[in-house]
Amino acid sequence: MPGQGSGPDAGQDPESKANGTENGGEDDLGAAGAQLSTQPVDTLASGPALGLVGWLRWMWRQLTSMRIALILLFLLSLAAIPGSLIPQHSDQLKVDAFKKAHPDISPLYSRLDLFHVYGSPWFSAIYILLFVSLAGCIVPRTWQFVGQLRARPPAAPRHLTRLPAYSTWHTDASPEQVAQAAQKALRGRRFRINASGTSVAAEKGYLREAGNLLFHVALFGLLIGFAWTSLNAASGGKLVVEGDDGFVNNLTQYDDFSGGTLYNADDLKPFGFTLDSFDDKYATSGPERGTALKFQANIHYWSGTSGKDAKKGAISTNHPLSIGGEKVYLISHGYAPVVTVRDGQGNVAYQGPVPFLPQDTNLTSTGVIKVPDALGKNGASDQLAFKGYFTPTGDLTRGPMSLFPGEVAPILWLNAYHGDLGLDSGIAQNVYQLDATHMKQFQLNTKTGVNGVALSPGDVMQLPGGAGSLTFNGVKTWASFSISHQSGNKLALVSGVIAILGLMGSLFIQRRRIWVRALPSEHGTLVEMGGLGRSESARIADELGDLIAQLQPDAPVRTTPDEPADTADEGGDEPGTARVPGASHAPDEPTTRTDDEGARP
Repeated sequence: MPGQGSGPDAGQDPESKANGTENGGEDDLGAAGAQLSTQPVDTLASGPALGLVGWLRWMWRQLTSMRIALILLFLLSLAAIPGSLIPQHSDQLKVDAFKKAHPDISPLYSRLDLFHVYGSPWFSAIYILLFVSLAGCIVPRTWQFVGQLRARPPAAPRHLTRLPAYSTWHTDASPEQVAQAAQKALRGRRFRINASGTSVAAEKGYLREAGNLLFHVALFGLLIGFAWTSLNAASGGKLVVEGDDGFVNNLTQYDDFSGGTLYNADDLKPFGFTLDSFDDKYATSGPERGTALKFQANIHYWSGTSGKDAKKGAISTNHPLSIGGEKVYLISHGYAPVVTVRDGQGNVAYQGPVPFLPQDTNLTSTGVIKVPDALGKNGASDQLAFKGYFTPTGDLTRGPMSLFPGEVAPILWLNAYHGDLGLDSGIAQNVYQLDATHMKQFQLNTKTGVNGVALSPGDVMQLPGGAGSLTFNGVKTWASFSISHQSGNKLALVSGVIAILGLMGSLFIQRRRIWVRALPSEHGTLVEMGGLGRSESARIADELGDLIAQLQPDAPVRTTPDEPADTADEGGDEPGTARVPGASHAPDEPTTRTDDEGARP
């Protein structure tokens, strides 16, 4: 069995050997141990005192190092946390509510741009530095890697015994036969070959560095995707009532809209949809009673401005619909009581559904009905307003609190007001809130002191003094949609997949080199084999052992019956030696090997 082992310096890092740091700085591997990676070599450590140019080069080297890139990536992750915990300017209502609820800390948040994290100077600085770091890391490594692909595997070092994995034996085959057999075996294992005489140099595992570069390029693409999504993005919300006029992708149709730097109202694509019906299903028994089992909005949608060729579609939770190149998401749903309001003249002042907003999981909802065109009994303007609750499954004995989210026993609980709604003041009002500053509440149910009315479908509420009436006609459903334009999502997804594949290649593929040298000697042909890996690993020794076993039929171990098998010195020049460099044999330990014992240590 040929000798194979880890060499006298096997415990040392192969790259440190390549730099000549072992055994008093002896440079024995030279080019054979160099350039197993594309990491830039630090040339400043041994240089003279740094001047201005030297310091600039040092700072650039630090910025483009892998360590700094990982630190910046970690800082970017930390910097994004406040953006998910603190309301952002894209939802100004939530920002205003947060400032109102936390008046002490809000000024500090504003100074730190925590309400505008992704557009803040400090977040942009980290982002740009990460861009520069990745670019400075990728470009030189790529050119160096291309140069390595074009170059041939380096020649064997002078002393193969100094490699981490090494084996030697004598054979009766000629050096040319050994070299040819080694080339055939190495090519079969997909090694790149560089033969010179009876020496063969082989290299494999370039995909490791290719995967490393691919991972960095993918990270670069991921950052570009996120940046492009932020710059060329827009989102808006719209509440649509069942059977209503629907939605057209126009700025005036949005309840709220937030555009990006490169995308605004002029870039909106023409399309629209209507809400035909809403399917909801809830668990009716057990501990999960009231839990939603199905939410689905059934719509008709079209692309273009004509509205022709409308198609049926469905939007459910986590299953958006792509319309006109934009994504339409289902956000929430609720109920819209249908009412008819007559004023003091008996005229219909308002008729239609009014969305009420859910307040709990059983969809107890609040809402306001504003009637600005109502006239009083005397013909003068007397605006009406109704404020209260809607319970899809109500109970008169329990008050305005829904017992189940499904529409089983709908009840509309209302208080009534008259006076001035303040709509002519020029100040914007929330359609779901009532400013009763200039209004007077009607006194209803004075005997009970409730001052309100509970209505079931079909019931009519008569206002005191002939001021008008309200009829509860029925209930419709509404759904809230989010229309989103995000042009960088595909790039980010593709980059993420490529980054994972590149990372797998850089982790599981080992860059390694193997040399085979066959030289004539007084005991036949001396065969030497050595292996060097990118990092310390037993895989290079195992692969060398498999290759030796494959060469045995063409270059069998030469044995001499009339002389001892273990009389060779450490050089392994005697026939039949099986040597592990750096190891010693006991005098009485037999070391003779037969051909069928394989080539593993």
